[in-house]
Amino acid sequence: MAKTSAVYTKKKNKIKLFDVINYIVFIIVGLIVLIPIWKVLIDSLNAVGVYQFRLWPSHFTLDGYKTIIKTNALYQPFFNSVITTILGTLLGLVLSTLGGYVLVQFEMPGRNFLAYVLLFTMIFSGGMIPEYLVMKQLGLVNSMWILVVKHGINVYNLVLMRNFFEGIPGSLYEAAKIDGCSPMGIFFKIVLPLSKAALASIGLMFAVTVWNDYSTVKIYITDPSQVNFQYKLRNMIMDGDTPVTAYNVSQTTLFNAGIIAAILPFMVLYPFLQKYFVKGVNIGAVKE
Repeated sequence: MAKTSAVYTKKKNKIKLFDVINYIVFIIVGLIVLIPIWKVLIDSLNAVGVYQFRLWPSHFTLDGYKTIIKTNALYQPFFNSVITTILGTLLGLVLSTLGGYVLVQFEMPGRNFLAYVLLFTMIFSGGMIPEYLVMKQLGLVNSMWILVVKHGINVYNLVLMRNFFEGIPGSLYEAAKIDGCSPMGIFFKIVLPLSKAALASIGLMFAVTVWNDYSTVKIYITDPSQVNFQYKLRNMIMDGDTPVTAYNVSQTTLFNAGIIAAILPFMVLYPFLQKYFVKGVNIGAVKE
């Protein structure tokens, strides 16, 4: 018995060549991802704009971030981004959860047809011109609310929610029906409380999409008071519309500080929501 245990322990502790190669590959991939981010961060803290890669800033300064914080022209776009991100995420979660719940009602007539229609929209799009005409008819052109409505329905996230709902044991649905619970009662009392991880992960996907949306603002919005933070920051940096302040900031420093300011909110959130995000990606991947 002791000999068998020793052999098992030896096999368990034996390092496989595949594991070593796997670790090396992922370390390399991690460096490829982190090195550009590190360069942007260091350049945002360096008073002298350089093109070379540096591990540490040669002339440390926070003037780039002070310039962005004290630029009044960025306050309204930042407020617009916060409002549209919150409302767009809430609307997306409402539509995705309700749509996913409808698609798991197996006795509903036309359920498969509805699912096929939704999946069709994932593959084929009407195109930019029909989309623009629809948004114009809805009165959303030149309005920041287009960011809320346009991202309110995402078929991919809806399918993820449907797959998660299908993973809930059918016995719970049946028990709730026996107790006299209505379909919407089952949704609010059974389904939603069991879907906190899915709601967190998909909500994060919606939030990232709305917050980072630049192309929609570029195409549909010309009113400066309706643009979001990403668009205003890009114009300020790339088009030379840099603010005049008391700080002597190089264009490179300000450019990189703007990038960090744009991604900072989700850089702070991701470590706390990473496990939910990973679980959201794997929703429906395994069926029991």
